[in-house]
Amino acid sequence: MKVMKFGGTSVGSPERMKNVASLITESGEPTFVVLSAMSGTTNTLIEISDYLYKKNPEGANDVINTLEKKYMQHVSELYSTEEYRQKTSRFLSDEFEYLRSFTKDLFTSFEEKSIVAQGEIMSTNMVVNYLQEQGIKAILLNALDFMRTDKNGEPDPQYIKEKLQAIMQEHDGYQIYITQGFICRNAYGEVDNLLRGGSDYTASLIGAALAAEEIQIWTDIDGMHNNDPRIVDHTEAVRQLNFEEAAELAYFGAKILHPTCVQPAKYASIPVRLKNTMAPEAEGTIIDNVLVRGKIKAVAAKENITAIKIKSSRMLLATGFMRKVFEIFESYQTPIDMISTSEVGVSMSIDNATHLNEIVNELKKYGTVTVDSDMCIICVVGDLDWSNLGFETLATDAMKNIPVRMISYGGSNYNISFLIREADKQRALQNLSNVLFNK
Repeated sequence: MKVMKFGGTSVGSPERMKNVASLITESGEPTFVVLSAMSGTTNTLIEISDYLYKKNPEGANDVINTLEKKYMQHVSELYSTEEYRQKTSRFLSDEFEYLRSFTKDLFTSFEEKSIVAQGEIMSTNMVVNYLQEQGIKAILLNALDFMRTDKNGEPDPQYIKEKLQAIMQEHDGYQIYITQGFICRNAYGEVDNLLRGGSDYTASLIGAALAAEEIQIWTDIDGMHNNDPRIVDHTEAVRQLNFEEAAELAYFGAKILHPTCVQPAKYASIPVRLKNTMAPEAEGTIIDNVLVRGKIKAVAAKENITAIKIKSSRMLLATGFMRKVFEIFESYQTPIDMISTSEVGVSMSIDNATHLNEIVNELKKYGTVTVDSDMCIICVVGDLDWSNLGFETLATDAMKNIPVRMISYGGSNYNISFLIREADKQRALQNLSNVLFNK
């Protein structure tokens, strides 16, 4: 069985829902499908929640009414029979009455998550109804019945596997199984969500639980490109990536994938394929445990980076200096991206400057602190093991005309990272493409 996930853009209109239905039924084989909310819906539901937090039920009701009109228009375009128009209209009417019920009482954060969850609940019901109207043996499985996180907010894979396999046995014999992405219950039974990776994470967890032959992530781009196609000329889709390479690219800026979401597939050794809903015939990108030796695959950029340098000659070789520095960042729950050390100091980069002032004040106890804002990390990814002679020279040669604040090499066998000014990002990415891929 394959697991296929479709994002909000892929189900963003009745026409695209029909296209998704065609894609998932094309093979005629049993398929498990994960759907996001229709594009724009989640943001609208968050807006409704914001009005409720601000104790403005009239504003919330105005937004609910506008959203309801939009969905009811979709019903008339999606279904061809009166039976399914009425069935889906009744379902949606109940959904919007449920949303209006929140305007009458005190509002809490848990209720916000219940509101946001309705986007996926609506899109999955609409698609299942459409498939059933077309005579397809399709069933909707509620993600809230099997998708759960533990007390640390992390997915509980054993619970998910046991619950989902039992549900699948109970509903054996269907061609299409559909569920919601992103949403789940927490360890206390409350409606919650997976946060990082969203629906992609759901698909990966389900694929691992069912031992799927392949997990397909369908978006609106032809796989993961070897550079940012929005600002770099002549980029191409990368046809194959190792799980480690994909995680590096995702972490350092490749927006098509979240670094966390492929972990369940990696551990279960299930390949993940990135496909384009608008061009289904395109090969896309396959992510698996195969490592192609001696090849640079792609470049990515991560913006909004802040560099912090602490210089302290009195702490030269002092035991515990690095521990004290790291503890400061840990106390403010601020991860470090890059790090470089010397005899008298250490430089680090962070992508979350929420507690920057507090961190700097703490660091000043141990040395002189300087901060560089508006920075960017450029990451070159591939088989960059130190035994591959000359690869680091290729990357640094491409950056010879770009001022580089820090370089990280050797922490991983899969990337070389450069910290530069954000203003130099486009030039750096284009130079790297020219040297590494367009020779």
